[in-house]
Amino acid sequence: MFKRFKPHQLAIAIGIGMAVFTLASGIIPQFTDWHTTKSPSREVFEGIPGPLQVAFYTLIPMLIVWGAFKFADRVRNWERGAPDRRRTTPKNVTRRLRDFRAGVYMRTLLRDFGAGLMHSMIYFGFMALLGVTTVLEVDHQLPEDLKFLHGRTYLAYSFFGDLAGVVFMVGIIWALVRRYVQRPWRIRIKTRPEHALILGTFALIGISGFFAEALRIAEIESPGYEKWSFIGYPLSQMFDGLGAHTLTQWHQWIWVLHVAAFAAFLVMLPITMLRHMFTSPLNMYLKDRERPKGAMRAMPNLAETSLESFGASVVEDFTWKQLLDTDSCTMCGRCTSVCPAKATGKPLDPREIVLKVGEVMAASAPHGYVRPPLGTAKDITISSNSVFERITAEEVWSCTSCRACDEICPVNIEILDKILDMRRYLSLMESNFPTELGNAYRAMENQGNPWGINQGERADWAKGLDVEVLDPGQPLEAEYLYWVGCAGSFDDKNKKVTQAMANLLRRAGITVAILGPSEMCTGDSARRSGNEYLFQMLATPNIEMLNGMGVKKIITQCPHCFNTLKNEYPQLGGNYELVHHTQLLESLIASGKLDVSQATLEERLTYHDSCYLGRHNDVYLAPRKVVGSIKGIEVIEMPRNGTKGMCCGAGGARMWMEENIGTKVNDERAREAIATGASRVATACPFCYIMLDDGVKANGVEESEVKVADIAIHLLDAIEAGERKLANPIAPIAR
Repeated sequence: MFKRFKPHQLAIAIGIGMAVFTLASGIIPQFTDWHTTKSPSREVFEGIPGPLQVAFYTLIPMLIVWGAFKFADRVRNWERGAPDRRRTTPKNVTRRLRDFRAGVYMRTLLRDFGAGLMHSMIYFGFMALLGVTTVLEVDHQLPEDLKFLHGRTYLAYSFFGDLAGVVFMVGIIWALVRRYVQRPWRIRIKTRPEHALILGTFALIGISGFFAEALRIAEIESPGYEKWSFIGYPLSQMFDGLGAHTLTQWHQWIWVLHVAAFAAFLVMLPITMLRHMFTSPLNMYLKDRERPKGAMRAMPNLAETSLESFGASVVEDFTWKQLLDTDSCTMCGRCTSVCPAKATGKPLDPREIVLKVGEVMAASAPHGYVRPPLGTAKDITISSNSVFERITAEEVWSCTSCRACDEICPVNIEILDKILDMRRYLSLMESNFPTELGNAYRAMENQGNPWGINQGERADWAKGLDVEVLDPGQPLEAEYLYWVGCAGSFDDKNKKVTQAMANLLRRAGITVAILGPSEMCTGDSARRSGNEYLFQMLATPNIEMLNGMGVKKIITQCPHCFNTLKNEYPQLGGNYELVHHTQLLESLIASGKLDVSQATLEERLTYHDSCYLGRHNDVYLAPRKVVGSIKGIEVIEMPRNGTKGMCCGAGGARMWMEENIGTKVNDERAREAIATGASRVATACPFCYIMLDDGVKANGVEESEVKVADIAIHLLDAIEAGERKLANPIAPIAR
């Protein structure tokens, strides 16, 4: 019975196939002896004797097979991982191809234009040169009547080949200057000898290629049509006056050097970071997954499962895709450059998480030695397959789950998933979590909210506002259920947001109802801190209640609730249509249901992007359109905004943990907001509101100077200011 190939066997089969094809391309022409008589054209291996050709067609296939086996060793490491459904289906094939094109076309790299352009020149230049060589070989295999590399086609071919070589060499020189002269910090700290070897080999391939071409042209006495080789032809003039025998020898030696450089490239390909030429495109192709990007991996019902270990602590606990990630990393450090924890002096460095998991995977390979993603310091020893030999709990708990690292990664490495899976292990298996987080756990378990306030007080904010409070089991008749959230119910700052939103909804004629004491925490903080058991304990009764009431549409002002209800409750059977309050306000303003024609604020305002609204759910424009609808307001962006926005520091359950190392994230972000000169800072998340308000005050700025508030409060302020202005117009100047 046919047994399906394992991935590592497929890698070997592909390598052997390529080697056989290469070998055949050298043997077949010896029997066919097809040559072109048309001019201008070019003979393959012109001036290269038979023994060197035999050596070439012996060495290259052998190296291809060797490389396939070495690459297969890496693939066998990925096979150690747990299942992860990444199959290509009719539904996702279009998205997969789009993601692959975006990566291969360098769209993600070009977010950093300079570095992206440099890498693009190297990549596309190299691929073009490989294509030039392949085209020559294809023409070599064809009978005389079918050969195409002659006449104008050959002239264009010559010009294109030199152009590709120039682009490639400029990219290499740029890379050398960037790494060894400019030396950006994120690159400097990870520079290893192998980087010099790789760039030096590439440079040698390019230089020897140009000189081999120049000597070939000189050897055939520099015919005029070779001027289309606009680099090779001028170089060939350097060798005027040399004898024919000398030119032949020099040509052969330079050709041997060129082939040796290419052979060195083949040797380095599977065992150095050059492997990302294969692994990165594969990783980009596999980006699409069944769960939304804001959702964590689903887990079985922990009250019923027979699993004995949860989360990730050893290599085999990670999925095969997470292990592929570690071999796809290009060590560019972009994740490091945007991490708020790293920027404020915390132990976490996202790149190190990827590399350390890769180090442990490589060191613990049961099938023999496999090189780590990047050379490991000699004094570091790894004795088991536990990633906690290299990764500390402090690194894992420093993460704010802002997803900036995932968003900026040019090869779509999923860093946050690894951190959150390690948190699950620390929390569920070792109870190794910050002490203050334990207080939040107990409050969620006993009171149904992390504030630890009596559930009976959940609806106190609504007194006198004519808001319907539903009893458990009572069918929802209003258009929307308003999921207020714990912060909106208990935090004094955010109660004002809830009241402002209720006022705005009343003005727009939108009927809503709330659950009041029946509403419990969605469990976001529990899940993001790894306590899956507590998350399921909170989420399951919430879902049963919502389903029993027939709830279909939910408004929420908390992006964490929004993300959990929208993206994670479906894993447990809760499927609802979620709308964030900024999205609803945008819709109401656009439709005219909420009249903002008189709304006015003669102030400067800056908007802070919520990570869970933005990077987790791609909602960037709605909040900006809401504040943009206010007359007289000057909206100014902070330097870090949108997909590059900086976290407030409260995500990933950091809201409930003390920040004792380095600068506080919210203080850093508040300084950035203050520096814009804005008198108002708009938020769209209760955690962001609390953190930025505290941060502004910690920087010595009072509310009278800079007012931090949710968008709903700013919008209501503007509407009421407009109404006052309309009711009390300024008296005309007497004539």
